[in-house]
Amino acid sequence: MNLDTTHLIALAAALGWASGLRLYAVVFLTGLAGWLGWVPLPSGLQVLQHPVVLAASGVMLAVEFLADKVPGLDSLWDVLHTFIRIPAGAALAAGVFGGDSAAWAMVAALMGGTLAATAHTAKATTRAAANTSPEPFSNIGLSLLGDVAVPGLLWLAWTQPWVFFGALAAGIVVAVALIWIFFSFLRELWRRLGGRGPAQPARA
Repeated sequence: MNLDTTHLIALAAALGWASGLRLYAVVFLTGLAGWLGWVPLPSGLQVLQHPVVLAASGVMLAVEFLADKVPGLDSLWDVLHTFIRIPAGAALAAGVFGGDSAAWAMVAALMGGTLAATAHTAKATTRAAANTSPEPFSNIGLSLLGDVAVPGLLWLAWTQPWVFFGALAAGIVVAVALIWIFFSFLRELWRRLGGRGPAQPARA
């Protein structure tokens, strides 16, 4: 399977976006696909199919899978990974072109980092808002949705790049809306928990 420019751009975008949701799943699944010979990884990503990288990413994938199912722990995990997912998404996207073109690699890094930041922020704010609910089912459901979305997006990028671009555009719109809605909700909740409550009109 020869990857043309469209496939490479789609792959870079998918790696960036999905890294903001499930970084270790992205690393493990991409490396596994290359190691099994299912897809030809670009030279800048071939390190992902090394057995040591596969083992490490597989362990972290299992840890993240469990941590993401526990209310409260999932938000703590998201906070810690704010400093990991975004640069990793940029690095993975750059790796798609890293062995061939420095200019394209830089563009891909900027795109991948931005997409990772958007996906991560939407995920973190949505899960934090879900944690305000006493029942655990919405949290687990959102986590399972992320588990399914990541391999689905990677598969689309490899096989149907134009369909992927449409799905990505829709995902960006939804992510921005979720960030806006849930950030406002969490800010208001934090203000009320701080004892300040809704603003009162001034008396004459």
